[in-house]
Amino acid sequence: PPEAPSADVKLATVAGKKGKKAEEEEQPEEYVVEKVLDRRVVKGRVEFLLKWKGFSDEDNTWEPQDNLDCPDLIAEYMQKHKEKEEKKKEGKRKVVSEASGDSEERGSKRKKEEKARGFGRGLQPERIIGATDSSGELMFLMKWKNSDEADLVPAKEANVKCPQVVISFYEERLTWHSYPTEEEEKKEEEKKD
Repeated sequence: PPEAPSADVKLATVAGKKGKKAEEEEQPEEYVVEKVLDRRVVKGRVEFLLKWKGFSDEDNTWEPQDNLDCPDLIAEYMQKHKEKEEKKKEGKRKVVSEASGDSEERGSKRKKEEKARGFGRGLQPERIIGATDSSGELMFLMKWKNSDEADLVPAKEANVKCPQVVISFYEERLTWHSYPTEEEEKKEEEKKD
């Protein structure tokens, strides 16, 4: 019967249209992120405010970090804002240490700890139990009086605020070598051979 082919034709055109539509819908995937403007945490998820290439600022959108494929831009943003954060923290720290009440400390312990680290906790340094420069600057792991929780403080801050503690730390680790011991001299000899 002649109906069959025309039905086929119809189907083909519908399929053709459909294919085209799907393509159009996928187009927006090609958005290019121009830069990362801001960062926030919503219900434990990190989101970034993105500026899209070729779009105006009104079109900026918040996108969850998991959806993003621009690690370089995020890294660049974090780098820039790390410097700003450091400055902000400095300001915050001073305020926190003056106003740290005990009851408040327990109530918002988690929040507190995010804000007040190191000297900002208003505690007395007891001794330094370690040092690291993995972050690019020398940090001391400080044990505080009346606190079980040690944390990292910048060496340059410790040098100013508790020079004695810093000196003791170095003294414990110093071994004075005024002259090479026999052991070392032997090693030197062996090297020469």
